[in-house]
Amino acid sequence: MTEASHRIVLARRPQGTPVPGDFRLEGMAVPEPADGEVLARTIWLSLDPYMRGRISEGPSYAKGTAPGEPMQGEGVGQVLASRNASFAAGDFVAGHGGWQSHFVLHGDKLRRLDPKEAPLSTALGILGMPGMTAYTGLMAIGRPKAGETLVTGAASGAVGAVAGQIARLKGLRVVGIAGGAEKCRYVTDELGFDACLDRNQPDLAGRLRAACPDGVDIYVELTAGEPLWATLPLMNLFGRIPVIGGIANYNLNELPQGPDRSPLLMRQILIRRLTLRGMIVWDFSEMEAEFRREVSGWLRAGSIRYREDVTDGLENAPQAFIGMLEGRNFGKQLVRVSPDPTRPGQ
Repeated sequence: MTEASHRIVLARRPQGTPVPGDFRLEGMAVPEPADGEVLARTIWLSLDPYMRGRISEGPSYAKGTAPGEPMQGEGVGQVLASRNASFAAGDFVAGHGGWQSHFVLHGDKLRRLDPKEAPLSTALGILGMPGMTAYTGLMAIGRPKAGETLVTGAASGAVGAVAGQIARLKGLRVVGIAGGAEKCRYVTDELGFDACLDRNQPDLAGRLRAACPDGVDIYVELTAGEPLWATLPLMNLFGRIPVIGGIANYNLNELPQGPDRSPLLMRQILIRRLTLRGMIVWDFSEMEAEFRREVSGWLRAGSIRYREDVTDGLENAPQAFIGMLEGRNFGKQLVRVSPDPTRPGQ
């Protein structure tokens, strides 16, 4: 093929907060598919907080990225060539193709997309891994009941926004925590949360207590840090905490200095009989069909909304990734690697 092809590799492991020099843009030959494989041109690339753990030293729940290797990530692309009978040139697919302008994957690693059902980019957000994370964390671990109260950090983000909206549909009072007045207005005015607190303002604990007069039954843990410590004393008996992420700590090289608050945490777990469960979305893969059916229906009905933060150009993915880890994105962070033919003029 005559197309130019590029990828972004990990140049070195970040020391604390990543910087642009930790990544490198490389040219490469357009790969050729083998039997059973598909070659696609990347249109949309997803950037997600979990990627920070993949570029750190040490074991994790999945294989990491070593220096010199392409950055991992899921993308949406259009098939250019196929040696798999299930896919044809022109099809739209989603798969873990990495931070690359072109990717080759076996057909059983791809999901076919229909742009008539939903915009292609939603396969990486509300109808993709973040949306399913929110749905399964809430439904399987949070076990929501009408009349309860839910609190979520990162309330304007790809997971928190979906978890809160589903909780509202299930009849819960929903309180979000987000970074900044603009994000909080979006969370209440557009997403329909009952309240949203700006984590950048003083006395988060006092403001949260006032917003949750009946205590908290479900806390969706996405951030760690002060939102956790502000929520913990408000947890009701038998409260549930799906532990999905902790972005406030992802760039730490070592534990923060200061008093050890783990005894407080463990005492609250004991006396309030709390359930904390760490989760990775594919722990609940059996719920995928249910998730897609329910959330797709809510999306078509206009009962649930989403927002995307789009950066153009694969070469700008590292800067967008760094900004996302610092909370500068507003909504699901995406990179538009090439034009989306289903959105002419955008």
